[in-house]
Amino acid sequence: MKKILFAVVAAVLVAGTVFAGPGADSKGAASGTFVGIAMPETHVLRWIKDGASLKKFAEAKGFRAQDQYANADQNLQNTQIQNFLTQGAKAIIIGCVNDGVAAAVADAARDKVTVVAYDRIIPNSADYDYYITFNNFKVGQLQGQGIERGLNLKSATAAAPKYITLFAGSPTDGNAFFFYDGAMSVLNPYVESGALIVVGPYPKTSKDTANFQRIATENWQAAVAKTRMENLLNGDAKDVTLDAVLAPNDTLARAIIEACKADAKYASKLPVVTGQDAEAASAASIKNGEQYMTVFKDTTKLAEAAILLAEAAVNGTTPNIPGAVLASSIGLESIGDTGKKVVRAYLLDPVIIYRENWRDPVNAGFYTQEEIDQNNLK
Repeated sequence: MKKILFAVVAAVLVAGTVFAGPGADSKGAASGTFVGIAMPETHVLRWIKDGASLKKFAEAKGFRAQDQYANADQNLQNTQIQNFLTQGAKAIIIGCVNDGVAAAVADAARDKVTVVAYDRIIPNSADYDYYITFNNFKVGQLQGQGIERGLNLKSATAAAPKYITLFAGSPTDGNAFFFYDGAMSVLNPYVESGALIVVGPYPKTSKDTANFQRIATENWQAAVAKTRMENLLNGDAKDVTLDAVLAPNDTLARAIIEACKADAKYASKLPVVTGQDAEAASAASIKNGEQYMTVFKDTTKLAEAAILLAEAAVNGTTPNIPGAVLASSIGLESIGDTGKKVVRAYLLDPVIIYRENWRDPVNAGFYTQEEIDQNNLK
């Protein structure tokens, strides 16, 4: 996988679309400038880590920085953003809760404050210019490839099909649509051939709004996913044995696995369950043979890249972001489409994690030793 990753980056370099090389040290220019960091929630652990990383990298550049968390409440996040504006912020990095943030972003634009959408597009707004995230369509493709590998779908037939049920992320998070569509770009051909049978709702793409809403998980809540999985096991999936579950992130994957483990049918063999975020608890689950795979998005690098982007915007210079590509340069301009404007979207590359390479996030310094110990990662 690393060889593939390097090949992709090398190819893009040839095309001249990567902003390579270390960012210039402009600590002097940033000194004392205030940056606000607005994160959406704390019930998904990665956002706590992201907020702390953003603050660390901002302060290393000489910015004053403050991180705030909205507990999945957009009104609260808007108040936090207003407080940043009152404090004289020159840049605000926002991982939004939903499109209700647009009003606060409009106030930032009024005050000529740079807004960087962080890992979630800010929809229905024309009042900002920058978005930084991972290639989220590819994240979904990797999840689909995980199921393809775990079920050996290339050898499956309609005479002996595999059974899968589908989950999607929060319908208020634009990334959830890219994740799902990326996964289904891999899985749909197997469904169409009859080698893979979907149990429960089957939106072929996220554009099937009615069915997508049926598989979506409001606010990425683990309890919502667990309850839906329990209902599936007692309902649509009662008379079949599921071979796989498309789970859009690690928090939901672990909740789905918990529901499966309570069903005697899966006592000896769990379905292939996907994930995303490479959370420490899921790395332990993968190591122990429960969760099948995850997608490693090194959000430490994403946080550093976001600060480099904010710094360039504040200073009026060209962004110099190692390893990032413009979405428009690789045919994914739609990733930056807010519905009212296409912003400059910078993408980092995700990496697939299986049992054989579960230590890759550890080796990358993504977990501290304390986190490793707490999750029995030895």
